[in-house]
Amino acid sequence: MDQQILDRGRRHCLRLGGGVALGMACSGLPGVISAALAEAAEPLGDWLRKPIPSSGERLPVVGIGTARRFDVAAGADQLPVLREVLTELPVLGGCLVDTAPSYGRAEAVIGELVAAIGNRKDLFIATKVGAGRDGRDAGIAEMQGSLRRLQVDHFDLLQVHNLAGVKDMLPVLRDWKANGRTRYIGISTSFKDQYQDFAAVMERERFDFIQVDYAIDNRSAEQRILPLAAERGMAVLCNLPFGRGRVLQAFGQRPLPDWAAALGIQSWAQFALKFVAAHPAVTCAIPGTAKLGYLRDNLGAIRGQLPDAATRKKMAALIQAG
Repeated sequence: MDQQILDRGRRHCLRLGGGVALGMACSGLPGVISAALAEAAEPLGDWLRKPIPSSGERLPVVGIGTARRFDVAAGADQLPVLREVLTELPVLGGCLVDTAPSYGRAEAVIGELVAAIGNRKDLFIATKVGAGRDGRDAGIAEMQGSLRRLQVDHFDLLQVHNLAGVKDMLPVLRDWKANGRTRYIGISTSFKDQYQDFAAVMERERFDFIQVDYAIDNRSAEQRILPLAAERGMAVLCNLPFGRGRVLQAFGQRPLPDWAAALGIQSWAQFALKFVAAHPAVTCAIPGTAKLGYLRDNLGAIRGQLPDAATRKKMAALIQAG
């Protein structure tokens, strides 16, 4: 493995997962060990983190997504608010920022704000490539554009977006990983009609990460995708953990159940995020976040405890009851 990648990995392990021995955390792990790590959520200080099976590096169980919310014009009134979000994210115990070139100006906004804040070293920046649908050269051009827009010399995670051009792009992603342009690689989807093809790619290829839609009212990924990720030693990012707003609308203004307090849950957003993050295969939930108040609420889910299997059933029953 490229020494540059190892050095970056060690720095992230020290910063994000100080309780993991470097010999284990920064080398490839056998499948049995990876599976065991994927099921373990341990607190680091007051913050719940889970390991990336392929390396042992630990990530906070909640990050942020940037689709639509970070697609704002230069000079827009929202920019100071977005700057607050990216400034406070690592202060509150988070680090993962997920974006894509198809999210309008999101990459450029993140790049400009992070450069101004100066906290790149505290963030785990994940993006995607979708232009591979038009061939390898188009995909590479888009990846190079993402580096420029994000103002970085490497990604922490690069994903093939919605399987677009996956056959052509995977060799390129592996080459970029070998040359230190990305630390991890993966694939993403947010469409159930892609699940069959998605699982087939997971079965024949090796990835550090997958990303899939998963929420307390949208558990289709439990049938095949999440078990396969655990079996194959792949970290899992979960997009749409609020189901495009459906989950919070369903819970509405009703009071939280008394037993939620024992888990440190103080809002329905934290309830929904802890349900997602507690699945043994899930590494990190990435709700779209563009306001400081929402960030503080969402990041509250990385404190306290994660629910066990029996409690998750009670949680699911609440939304099924309507």
